[in-house]
Amino acid sequence: MRKRLLHWTLAIVAAVLPAIPSLAQIPNGYYSSLKGKKGAELKTAIYNIIKDAKVLNYGSGRGNTWWGFWDTDRDERGYFIDRYSAEKEWVKSTSQGATGAGMNIEHSFPKSWWGGASCQAYKDLYNLMPCEKTINTTKSNYPMGTVVSGDKGNGWTKVGKGNDGKWYWEPASPWKGDFARGYMYMATTYQNYNWSGTQAHQILQQGAYPTLQPWAYQLFIQWAKGDKPDALEIKRNEDVYQIQGNRNPYVDFPNLMEYVWGDSINYAFNPETTLKSTDYKNGEGGSGGGGSEGGGTITPSPDEPDNIYSADFTKGKGGCTEKIVKNESGYTNIWKQDSKYGWKGTSYKNDKNHVADAYLYLPEIDLTDYRHATLTINQAINHAQGKALKYLSVEATVKDSETGEDIVSKLPDLAVPSKDSWAFADYDLDLSQYCGGKVKLAFHYTSDNEIGPYWEIKKLNITGTKVPTGINTPVITTDNRGEIDFNLPYQIFTIDGRQMTSTSGMKGVVIIKQGNATRKLIRY
Repeated sequence: MRKRLLHWTLAIVAAVLPAIPSLAQIPNGYYSSLKGKKGAELKTAIYNIIKDAKVLNYGSGRGNTWWGFWDTDRDERGYFIDRYSAEKEWVKSTSQGATGAGMNIEHSFPKSWWGGASCQAYKDLYNLMPCEKTINTTKSNYPMGTVVSGDKGNGWTKVGKGNDGKWYWEPASPWKGDFARGYMYMATTYQNYNWSGTQAHQILQQGAYPTLQPWAYQLFIQWAKGDKPDALEIKRNEDVYQIQGNRNPYVDFPNLMEYVWGDSINYAFNPETTLKSTDYKNGEGGSGGGGSEGGGTITPSPDEPDNIYSADFTKGKGGCTEKIVKNESGYTNIWKQDSKYGWKGTSYKNDKNHVADAYLYLPEIDLTDYRHATLTINQAINHAQGKALKYLSVEATVKDSETGEDIVSKLPDLAVPSKDSWAFADYDLDLSQYCGGKVKLAFHYTSDNEIGPYWEIKKLNITGTKVPTGINTPVITTDNRGEIDFNLPYQIFTIDGRQMTSTSGMKGVVIIKQGNATRKLIRY
């Protein structure tokens, strides 16, 4: 979790947090062609969906860029939202199509990167945002990255040198995820462009995949995970879609980036089951994103478990890999995949038991967005002589958040058959202690010259319940309520500085941070 230095001297306001505005649904079938794709193939499939946009003409006036900004980048008070400057810099909009005073149309992906031609990318609203003139000039045509020295920005957006001594601009923390997903969109929608100039090649490489340089997509994934799509970003995605007819899929699916560039590139993407930004239910229990028409509350998705990982090992290896520590059996492998019994672990050979120590690793399981998770094993155990738990175990490996080192623990509640048998049965293991991060599970088989168990795992399923992300309707009891505008992006922190995904079920003091404003609030 990201941490902030918060100002503890601010006044405490008695409040609960408000509802997220009504969220639109992804059109039925819009992403259906992505199902089953992964990595480079998935990125190209995304490209084929979003590559054609009905962009507005560039500039001010009716039907042009500033006309579009009236819908996409104005808050409910009538001020243009300048993501490059602090809120105090925002200026009032006057009429639809009119240029914001002292503002430019800023290309997040600089137009010089494709030679400045007035093409679709030049006019794409996903790449265009209102921006105060001075910072627009300062950030020049530098790529987005981490600034470590020589900051010449405006105290909100940084402009300076990275670790490589080259110039970059870095967005403020509340907008890092937004811009990261914007860069992912551009690197996908325009993956067929010829990039030109030193600045472009700092961050891009030629070709449909990966298009972004490795350091770039790794950084942007980090930013996007730390700042997930909020109501404002979801609304902008919908507003631009209504104008251009194409969407930013990295906003619609917060985990899509992992299947394109990240830790899930070897796994098939399924738009039907993957987490969506609009995974909410209205107050009447209707399905899908949208809020209550009558001003009711938006509540989290129901506690119906999601299928996180599922495998029938009679049909394949399920992405599993073996690690052998010791093997005196003479077999090449202790764990073998079988079309009838699934994964079989045994060291028994030539009518003898042998010493063995081998792990069968599942693919890494992402439980970041889950609060409860359950592992269900369809297994059979034989020839353990009542000592299965001495020789067989399920182990979990996680990364220490401070040191990055692997921490290995044995799941304490592994259940085994009361008697040796070839009969398969389901057994559940609670994985909730690993929710909030990623975990790698392993089936650990050991044997000696006395006992050599047979451990057969035919099927496996991991289900989980997501962390609620809905927030209740406000009941604000002071005249101080105007200091936090809950229709704009904000972040929630505990009193000790840990960022929260939800306040569901908790009471007490929380911290609300919005722009340069930080407030303590009490949730009753």
